[in-house]
Amino acid sequence: MNLEGRKIIVNKSSKDLVEILKSPENYKDFMPDGLQKFETRENGFKFGLQGMPEIALKIEEVTDEKAVLKSASSSLDFSLTAALNPLNENQTEVQMLFEGKFNPFIKMMVEKPLQNFINTLTDKIEVYK
Repeated sequence: MNLEGRKIIVNKSSKDLVEILKSPENYKDFMPDGLQKFETRENGFKFGLQGMPEIALKIEEVTDEKAVLKSASSSLDFSLTAALNPLNENQTEVQMLFEGKFNPFIKMMVEKPLQNFINTLTDKIEVYK
């Protein structure tokens, strides 16, 4: 299952975004309003949203072109990538990409909430100060 967020322009250099995306505690600022729990870990974070199970993510890779978060649970196989495309020294195009391997039943249950989550992350990154 693949999902995409809309492409946005963030008024930050790709280097500034890389520094933000390397740090687990910064991800709290991108979470949806229904956030009930947020814990940082060594290489990632765990969060809980209202009405959803807690999800643990590890920061797999952060480069000038992308930031990759992977599921820290062996029972869920997915990644969330922020594709970074520097436009100039003060602006970067960002697009959230989700890739997951789910059975058809799970896919049917999670597709809409995941798309909403990606849309919220995109909105929050776009206005991040």
